[in-house]
Amino acid sequence: MTTREHSPRPPYAAPAAARVTLAGADWLASASRYPRSVHALWADSPGSSVMLPCGTVFDVIGFPALFGRRVLDRLWAAGPGSGPVAAQRGRLLLFAAPGTAQRLPALLSWEEWGGRDRRVPPLLCHGTGDTVAVPPLFPADETEPVPPASRWLVAPETRDPWLPGPDVLLWACVRAARAAV
Repeated sequence: MTTREHSPRPPYAAPAAARVTLAGADWLASASRYPRSVHALWADSPGSSVMLPCGTVFDVIGFPALFGRRVLDRLWAAGPGSGPVAAQRGRLLLFAAPGTAQRLPALLSWEEWGGRDRRVPPLLCHGTGDTVAVPPLFPADETEPVPPASRWLVAPETRDPWLPGPDVLLWACVRAARAAV
């Protein structure tokens, strides 16, 4: 009987996480009523997620992971790109312009979004009055045995990042849904 040798593999295969710059951290913290407190939390525990309110600095649109990846691919391949994007527990969180969470569902219903078509997943729109958990500023240590619950795919880099509005996201969603046919 022979023994097989297996090459060591990491316990999970996740894409590399992006790092938030200082200017990006300032932008994220500006969503809070108390940005200095948010910075203090990060200084104390940079590997922790923080809850931030939506609606004034950004809205967040939550996509199922696979469909969100298709939307993101459309935005980068044939569109203007995207703002910050996080992966969190099987969903993609795309940071969008304030007001997008209110307007996008109406535009999608005008496009007869969803209904009986199972290729078109429901989106979660977080706007005024909602909060989201943003990933840690820095990626987790790659030697950790458990994958991080959330990470940045496109991290905020400036104090004024470009954020897609409802019209851009409608365009990307419709194209991603048509490509899934």
